[in-house]
Amino acid sequence: MSLLVVGLSHRSAPVSVLERAALTADGQIKLAQDTVAAEPAAEAAVLATCNRIELYADVDKFHAGVAELSTLLAQHSGVGLDELTPYLYVHYEDRAVHHLFTVACGLDSMVVGEGQILGQIKDSLARAQELHTAGRLLNDLFQQALRVGKRAHSETGIDRAGQSLVTFGLEQLASGGAVEKWAHGKRALVIGAGSMSSLAAATLARAGVAEVVIANRTHERAERLAQILNEADDTDVPARAVPMESVRAELTRADIAVSCTGATGLVLDAEAVAAAVEGRTGHAVAVEEGHEERRTTTKADAARKTPLPPAGVGADEACPLDLTAPGFSVMGEAAVAGMDAATLEQHAAWAAGSAVDRRDAARRTPEAAPELISALAATAATVGRVPELRKPEPVAEVPRPEPVLFLLDLAMPRDIDAAAHRLAGVRLVDIESLAEASADAPMAADVDQVRRIVSDEVAAFGAALRAAHITPTVVALRTMAADVVAGEIARLDGRLPGLDDKQRSEIRQAVHRVVDKLLHAPTVRVKQLAAEPGGAGYADALRTLFDLDPETVASVSRAEDSTEKNRGPQ
Repeated sequence: MSLLVVGLSHRSAPVSVLERAALTADGQIKLAQDTVAAEPAAEAAVLATCNRIELYADVDKFHAGVAELSTLLAQHSGVGLDELTPYLYVHYEDRAVHHLFTVACGLDSMVVGEGQILGQIKDSLARAQELHTAGRLLNDLFQQALRVGKRAHSETGIDRAGQSLVTFGLEQLASGGAVEKWAHGKRALVIGAGSMSSLAAATLARAGVAEVVIANRTHERAERLAQILNEADDTDVPARAVPMESVRAELTRADIAVSCTGATGLVLDAEAVAAAVEGRTGHAVAVEEGHEERRTTTKADAARKTPLPPAGVGADEACPLDLTAPGFSVMGEAAVAGMDAATLEQHAAWAAGSAVDRRDAARRTPEAAPELISALAATAATVGRVPELRKPEPVAEVPRPEPVLFLLDLAMPRDIDAAAHRLAGVRLVDIESLAEASADAPMAADVDQVRRIVSDEVAAFGAALRAAHITPTVVALRTMAADVVAGEIARLDGRLPGLDDKQRSEIRQAVHRVVDKLLHAPTVRVKQLAAEPGGAGYADALRTLFDLDPETVASVSRAEDSTEKNRGPQ
């Protein structure tokens, strides 16, 4: 059997696809169960976070496994296979191990170095153990991934390179400033009571908000989280729980709202957000079309967007301008600014000729009228030179009002309507905007050290895995030897009935010692050899040399796998 992972993440797929492919908790359970029910897979585990969906499996056929796992992901996500396939990645054997260890260390996270992924890997393993879909391979793999992740955080400074998605999101809301200074005294609403929402509530409480309000579909979980916050030793911020029906009313009183639920639809639409802002300010909320792309636009900006004529046209037609240099329309005021009278006269003659007439009409601007050139020529005749072009005044822009409501949406699919981005008085940060912001985030030098740890751990895990493959064969060999010893002792008892118990015990122990000594060196050495790359053939050689029953070896493997699958959560 071999390890295979098929998945998609923020590195391979746009947020819009991840959002559509997101799985509910029930969907993750069904996917794992259907995977082990499929022919190529014997074990399965699903790792689903806000920015990744990955299916891990122990398969007996690579190509059939890839096809089956891809199909299952498409079926359970609701995204068509043809549409999903371009965004899927596949890792096999050591590459699959390397990928999970990299994920566990936070190197594949949207925010490099964040440690929250360890809890999500632990939850994924616990779920697979509860469903009995994880056998020896996935149990060992995920538990080792957790150890590698903890080692990376304890032995390196990777924590300095990254932070939780919650903290990164709050920093974006604070426009890169200190979260504590920005959040102090604000009222916070947290929608959801899962791990991400709990982290957001605790982070906001430690930042010094005036109050934390928790809303959740299961009111008891909201109350439990509020109680935890109220009893925390590191903060005295009051917390209270409200039903989900109260979210819109609470939003009117909140300054900050963080949402991370498992809802398949929107929790807050744009109308609800607009109503909350209007309730706070008493004014209707304007929709700012394309505000993020607006900036002060000058006449020169517009001119720079005008395509330049082909290089060399002016030269061929006696044009005095250097048409290969960046500039404005060759017929515009900016083109002739600074010309002396003689040059301007030459340019005017050129502009009146057929070379200009052949130009695209779209290149003509109001500035290019012959009357303008004539007027400029008269000015040049009087003062000796065309006046330099006066810099136009910048176009006045209505400033965007300061936000009165800050929204952080960490859900996948999104909880908050993306249209809220365009509402005046609202600042919304969601997974998509976090992905854009994190693309330019600096990486710490410790990342290289973490990568070395991952490489070492992958090699060690591969060696242990290869060595484990020979264990059933070694067990079967020792079982056969024990059966031979038992048969010979029974035969000796029949031929020497006069032996007393002490003599019989001495003979039995002597025979066992001989067999153990004969088998010790070869079995230890074969495990060492099997751990090396290409060592899988030693198990076959051992079975052939000692004529071991293949069914006996297989039964040992099944017994070990059954023990692992029924181990339960750790």
